[in-house]
Amino acid sequence: METTNEHLTFGVIGATGKTGRRVADLLDAGGHTVRRLARGTVPRFDWEQPDGWAQALRGVDRLYITYVPDLAAPGAGTAITRLMEVARDTGVRRAVLLSGRGEEGARRCEEIVLGSGIPATIVSAGWFIQNFTEGALSGALESGVLAIAAAQVREPFVDVDDIAAVVTTVLTDDGHEGRRYELTGPESLTFGEVATLLTELTGRDIRYVPMGFEEFHAAVAEEAGPETATLLTELCREVFDGRNETPADGVQQVLGREPRGVRDVLAGALTAGRLA
Repeated sequence: METTNEHLTFGVIGATGKTGRRVADLLDAGGHTVRRLARGTVPRFDWEQPDGWAQALRGVDRLYITYVPDLAAPGAGTAITRLMEVARDTGVRRAVLLSGRGEEGARRCEEIVLGSGIPATIVSAGWFIQNFTEGALSGALESGVLAIAAAQVREPFVDVDDIAAVVTTVLTDDGHEGRRYELTGPESLTFGEVATLLTELTGRDIRYVPMGFEEFHAAVAEEAGPETATLLTELCREVFDGRNETPADGVQQVLGREPRGVRDVLAGALTAGRLA
């Protein structure tokens, strides 16, 4: 039987990523024992080298899981199935999975985790606001062009810090096992409206260019290769069809407060020098 959180070890898979880094930092700040797991950590965790997973997870009581490249990618279900088997065998007693809102492939992985025999919680998140400040679209600040295959669809962009706060809460508090929380921001915006906000906040002229799927695939393939291009194109085709336009209340359910909106997060990034 678990006693107090101070005697537990929290494992964070993807501890160098956007959410993983923040979750690990919050757990550290709360005085918890944290094992950061990534390709460059000791012990090492690499999704492509499952033989090392048992060593990485041995001694971990509660586990946060982020999968790279995406739960919708081919082979994700197989990897998640094997991970949960290793987690169960090494003594993990609670798991939290970061999932993608509206992704059918991700839903299949969610069911694997929930059916693993380990008490688990699903955190299904919308598109990160931080993608505009520290992600693939941050280059728009220099180029002046925000280009993606999203047409004029609205998205309730979510703050990664809100995601991390939710994950940390469901990892450390009881009563969330078997639950699935959808996390979004408070309002839905088009990418064009985000470009307008970026222009207003930075004083630079940033315009949104909605790309066709073939054009988007070609542009991504040139920089990241055809496999990544196909994955990202199909994700855009799936989640930017209007299914995710309505905000969800997962942040309110877990944290008891409203989520932060796009303007507040971008303004904070500007103050912190990340929109220079």
